[in-house]
Amino acid sequence: MELRKKKEIEYYDKGAGEISLEEKKESGSNQGFSPFLLRSYKFLHKITEERSRGKKILDYGCGTGVHLDWLAKIGNQVVGIDLSKNSLKIARERIKKNNLSERAEALMMDCEKVEFEDSSFDIVFDGGTFSSIDLKRAFPELVKVLKPNGFLIGIETFGHNPFTNLKRKINKLVGKRTEWAAEHIFQNKDLREAKKYFNKVEVYYFHLISWLAFPFLNMPGGKILLKILEAIEEPLLNAPFFKKYAFKVVFIFSEPGLK
Repeated sequence: MELRKKKEIEYYDKGAGEISLEEKKESGSNQGFSPFLLRSYKFLHKITEERSRGKKILDYGCGTGVHLDWLAKIGNQVVGIDLSKNSLKIARERIKKNNLSERAEALMMDCEKVEFEDSSFDIVFDGGTFSSIDLKRAFPELVKVLKPNGFLIGIETFGHNPFTNLKRKINKLVGKRTEWAAEHIFQNKDLREAKKYFNKVEVYYFHLISWLAFPFLNMPGGKILLKILEAIEEPLLNAPFFKKYAFKVVFIFSEPGLK
């Protein structure tokens, strides 16, 4: 196994090993608040529900299974894959605790070399895995397992904002992010790469300035601050110039097939 993969596994094994399922926030946010407070995640949930109802879903890089439960309630069957043993242990505990064993499972598998038959899934869901993998290896695998009328739906941190990039570098220095992940945050070049494998690429941009409210969301007035900043930034994010500096992107890739 490549060294970069070993480091990613060690990082996520360590993080998952330091917490129990009961100690982990129900949301799964490592920032201590539910991501579904954010406009980006609300939109993600909405489009996933619209397109995934009753479908077979691959939770691509499922980690501790923070998305498995709500995906299982939307879809007919959900399969999560990940390489972190400790993360998968928590994911399986979550499945059992929520009585989802008949509809969900979590398997140890490399996202860059999926072991499913071609056209196995209606939906591939990405909840923020792309920075931990080599997308040039991953995209062909995603196209392979998706049905011809399937969708890849996901959310990723976007890597063009100089202020959030500075914070990311600090996180790398203090061990809160691996070197690979810090240097492979999703960017416009990755969207161009996606267009080689999907004939339709839809992208939606969020959190130009509202990310400033994230540290205060568990404090009095924090949620109000978030709503104010999201309202201010919404019209700005309709302008092409500002989209590049969004903190999060939600995307829908469809019509899979290598061009």
